[in-house]
Amino acid sequence: MNKDQVKGAVKNIAGQVQEKAGKIVGNKEQQAKGLQKQVSGRSQEMLGDSKQVAKHARETVKDSVHKA
Repeated sequence: MNKDQVKGAVKNIAGQVQEKAGKIVGNKEQQAKGLQKQVSGRSQEMLGDSKQVAKHARETVKDSVHKA
């Protein structure tokens, strides 16, 4: 895992907690902020996933070139 994946996961979880807390107390603004945080967190996780795939692809190509 890279830092974007970790930070995104934490933000996503925090958003879920905030959304649920908003539902419990009946605060629609907190619910919306929680949903927004979840979307932001998931986006950051996906960025981290993309970086991980690119890094793996780069390493694979590098290894292939060195073996040739």
